[in-house]
Amino acid sequence: MNKKMLTNGSMKESPMSNVRWTIVALLFFATTINYIDRQVIGLLKPFIQDDLHWDEADYGNIVAAFQIAYALGMLISGRLLDTFGTRIGYSLSILVWSIGASIHALMRTVFGFGVARAVLGLGEAGNFPAAVKTIAEWFPKKDRAFATGIFNSGSTIGAIIAPIIVAAITLRFGWKWAFVVTGTLGFIWLIFWLLLYQKPSLHKKVNALELAYIRSDENLAEEPVKPLIWGNLLRYKQTYAICFSRLVTDWVWWFFLFWMPDYLNKTQHMDIKGTVLPIIVIYTMASFGGIMGGWLSSGFIKAGRSIDFARKTTILICALMVLPLMFLSQLSSLWPVVLLLGMAAAAHQGWASNIYTVVSDIYPKNAVGTIIGMSGFAGAVFGAISASFVGLILQVTGSYTLIFILASSMYMVAWLTLKVFIPRIEPIKI
Repeated sequence: MNKKMLTNGSMKESPMSNVRWTIVALLFFATTINYIDRQVIGLLKPFIQDDLHWDEADYGNIVAAFQIAYALGMLISGRLLDTFGTRIGYSLSILVWSIGASIHALMRTVFGFGVARAVLGLGEAGNFPAAVKTIAEWFPKKDRAFATGIFNSGSTIGAIIAPIIVAAITLRFGWKWAFVVTGTLGFIWLIFWLLLYQKPSLHKKVNALELAYIRSDENLAEEPVKPLIWGNLLRYKQTYAICFSRLVTDWVWWFFLFWMPDYLNKTQHMDIKGTVLPIIVIYTMASFGGIMGGWLSSGFIKAGRSIDFARKTTILICALMVLPLMFLSQLSSLWPVVLLLGMAAAAHQGWASNIYTVVSDIYPKNAVGTIIGMSGFAGAVFGAISASFVGLILQVTGSYTLIFILASSMYMVAWLTLKVFIPRIEPIKI
């Protein structure tokens, strides 16, 4: 039936339906909330540090607690999503992280904040495996990078909104209320998710024609039903290449999230209100970068280029855009610094839109959540190590120079890894 329907010209280039727009919107808002919640502590660092007398190493350890839990949560959530499905798995994820976000307001010690960050990280780990798996369920491959770019832009929108919300609440009511208010957003989203989400085959508003379009590049007869175990997936070099690529690049994004407000504060002598506009500019650029990265990749495919060419070429362009970050420490004026950070952040988001999509290009749907979880685990583990490392470097040297030099080169390393170990991006037979 699918092939017959695809002979209809309208099915070849189907616009995004209202139902699929709704699904992408849900993923976008979940990702926005996810990044608001994780961003709060970085924005409040100067306030909490003055109040509770943290040093740089304490803050690095608190960030590391989040990332260790996030890493473990990636392994758990990916597997749970492939076993129980996105509707249940996503619900549990956002419930846990919203509780974790809220309980920060109760903490007074470094250990207490570490516990709260760990609960937050454990829950937040489910967001990207769930969102990428949802996109794979609702979109054919030629549309996935663009749809991923849209929902992934929620991460930068969250980073834009967070300083506005946090600054307003903190200056009016104190830093504890910033955690309470932002923590409640996830509970509100959960209501809409449970009311609106179902898989395409179960959704009442998806007709046979749209279902055929969604499944247009699938071979349903060969699609496995049971979720795959880690041992099955570790037999493939593609798994190691994707995990290594996330390992060497994810920490750079974590660094932006948790240290950039502090960097602007120390190098540009800006308070929480002063950093709002620069952060908005940086993450607005990042948001456009994520969408454009997905659009460019999908555009290559629609123009007749292979999936392999589309993904790898876009990833290479993003990697080249990050390289100028190594010169950041040579700049002293605010807006050149902001523009360079914004370009690097945009490149990262364009990179992310494609690396997530590569997973669904290669692996069957019943393995997408697990692979995103495994690769996210690798990225988060190194992110945790780098958080402590960054904290110690800053405490000893007071300089960001070495950090920016390392960060600027990581995306080229990752691109070369994909080029060498995944000669052609195509489905594997498991």
